[in-house]
Amino acid sequence: MVRTRFLATTQPMSNALLDELSWRGLISQSSDIDRLGEHLDEGRTLYCGFDPTADSLHIGSLVPLLTLRRFQEMGHRPILVLGGATGLIGDPSFRDDERNLNSADIVGSWVESLRRQVEPFLSFEGECSAIIANNLDWTQEMSVISFLRDVGKHFSVNAMIQRESVKTRLERADQGISYTEFSYMLLQGMDYLELARRHDCTLQIGGSDQWGNIVSGVDLVRRELSKEVFAITLPLVTKADGTKFGKTAGGAVWIDPRKTSPYSFYQFWLNAADADVENYLKLFTFLSQAEVSELLEEMQAAPEKRSAQLRLAREVTRIVHGQANLESAERITQAIFGGELAELTRDDFEQLTLDGLDASSAATGDGLLSVMVEAGLAKSVGEARKLVQAGGVRINGEVVTDHQQAIDFGTGFYGSYLVLRRGKKVHHLLVNSKND
Repeated sequence: MVRTRFLATTQPMSNALLDELSWRGLISQSSDIDRLGEHLDEGRTLYCGFDPTADSLHIGSLVPLLTLRRFQEMGHRPILVLGGATGLIGDPSFRDDERNLNSADIVGSWVESLRRQVEPFLSFEGECSAIIANNLDWTQEMSVISFLRDVGKHFSVNAMIQRESVKTRLERADQGISYTEFSYMLLQGMDYLELARRHDCTLQIGGSDQWGNIVSGVDLVRRELSKEVFAITLPLVTKADGTKFGKTAGGAVWIDPRKTSPYSFYQFWLNAADADVENYLKLFTFLSQAEVSELLEEMQAAPEKRSAQLRLAREVTRIVHGQANLESAERITQAIFGGELAELTRDDFEQLTLDGLDASSAATGDGLLSVMVEAGLAKSVGEARKLVQAGGVRINGEVVTDHQQAIDFGTGFYGSYLVLRRGKKVHHLLVNSKND
């Protein structure tokens, strides 16, 4: 019988890919790192699973997505598993309460949305062509008896309740854990077994919160197939100041451009703190060690230029949204902060309407002062009048001199947009309510 050794820390290694992952801080835990290094000297098949908990992934999911791509570029075949089955159950890992169960139709629609979203990150040509699989394909026709006999018999309840994801819930008398979520690690373990059988998959990667589930899969493959397989977990990204990564005032930063515009996506990375930028450059870009070192030296010498943040924003936005959307994000940034509003396209304004600027609707003929109050640019009409009289209000970059001025979309961009600016930094987008 093959014996698998698990280590929570990495050791010196000679494999080029593992050396690269280690430098980037991408190895949180691993099983027998030395043996894995030897194993990866030849092209192998690995997988990572993504459960559909929404119709889009958020930027935290970029770490495993880009890691699959790193493996593929080094000659290994990636399998991306979408959890059409596990998404119906819900992963209890590091949750204080039970997940709400979504319908099969909703989960199915989310699986298809994620499939379209992740396809651009991998190549589906050549010897290392990627595979996208849905674990519902090998789960939905399986009977309960077969599941219990063929999979359940390999799992010890004594060991399962010691897994951190389960143990913390059992310690909460007000919550506990249902048998449904308790069985999640069996389903994930079965994924590894099925992929080992179908595609000779010998490595699973995932977030560090998945260590217990991944170990269960490794052990199941070892027991059922007497085959040596491996595991790596990746770090969950945190911010240096302790605040949650991937959150803004408007909510989560999504990969879907319809939920987070490329402009707002670009701004998120551009606004990274100096203390975070090194980590982000390593985790989210394909820049070399020499390039990252050079950027950090530039940042240390002239932090006010934010050259490292600028390169970070460019690289990640290009990877996720493509060159055209990167150029749009940079164009919008220059327009808003450099005053070149006339350079904006209609699509640029649509991005701003989504989440780039505070926005509200108005119509030609509406009084400027009342519009300012409704837009939150002034607390009262009197305050709005004083701002205008002091020269502190601009429309499309032009100073307003008449406090009795009315809104006129005939002078707006594309007949639909006006940009109000209060002072030097506060911008607000007015959208013509008559567009419809």
